[in-house]
Amino acid sequence: MDAMHDVFVEVLRRSAKLDLDHPSSFLYRSATNVCLNKMRTKRRKPVHYDNDLLERIACAPDTEERTSAKQWLDRIFEREQPSTRAMAVMHLLDGMTLEEVAQEHGLSVSGVRKRLRTLRAHVAELEGSLA
Repeated sequence: MDAMHDVFVEVLRRSAKLDLDHPSSFLYRSATNVCLNKMRTKRRKPVHYDNDLLERIACAPDTEERTSAKQWLDRIFEREQPSTRAMAVMHLLDGMTLEEVAQEHGLSVSGVRKRLRTLRAHVAELEGSLA
């Protein structure tokens, strides 16, 4: 689904420059390239997140748990730029790609990657201080 969306976005983005004498060949080639790029990226840079923990924080059932989760999130994000929280939610919870998050925030993919890497380091530092 992501690959299909990426191909569609590329077609729209480059529509003025495209010479589509053979549209089905173009779409097939574009979809193949996008899928191969996604597979290469996934293989080179695997990302593992504790989605169960994220889910528990997002869906804390009672007031005490929600308050505790909010306090932890406030500690995690206190040194981060305000938009970093939105980026983390988009990428980690909503499953948006780094490219989609970058486009949404007007940053480069490497800029988003750096923000999330800094956030992970901050979380690891907080976990280390608790141990």
